[in-house]
Amino acid sequence: MTATDPALTALAQGWCALSLLHGRIEAHIERALQGRHGLSVREYSLLDVLSRQHDGEGGHLQMKQVADAVVLSQSATTRLVTRLEDRGLLSRYLCPTDRRGIYTNVSAAGLRLLDEARPTNDGALREALDEAAENPELAPLVRVVESASVSAPA
Repeated sequence: MTATDPALTALAQGWCALSLLHGRIEAHIERALQGRHGLSVREYSLLDVLSRQHDGEGGHLQMKQVADAVVLSQSATTRLVTRLEDRGLLSRYLCPTDRRGIYTNVSAAGLRLLDEARPTNDGALREALDEAAENPELAPLVRVVESASVSAPA
């Protein structure tokens, strides 16, 4: 039997608490978005990321950048884009300067759905954080998340 480093044990416990907080928040938001808008958290995130693109230099994201932003593999992101495109929420077209590149834009219907879903997402996030703040193990992490959001650039 080997002795366990107390610092590593504390680090592992912190990681478990962070993972628990993330899971609870994501599940809460998922239920709200699915129930009210027929969107998953990943679909909402993808629409949100793509809605922030703009025309001009560096305005459109490559699929790898999109995948990184929504924390999915490139193949999973491509499948997600296809599902949303099939629903009329996104469209794809070839890059005008590099025919190998494909751009993805949120359609007018996708922007409307995103606008309708944003208050649901934000409210569910607030509810999940408030609920987690009542758990002594998670409360310090909630305070960190809240303080990070105050200092984050708009």
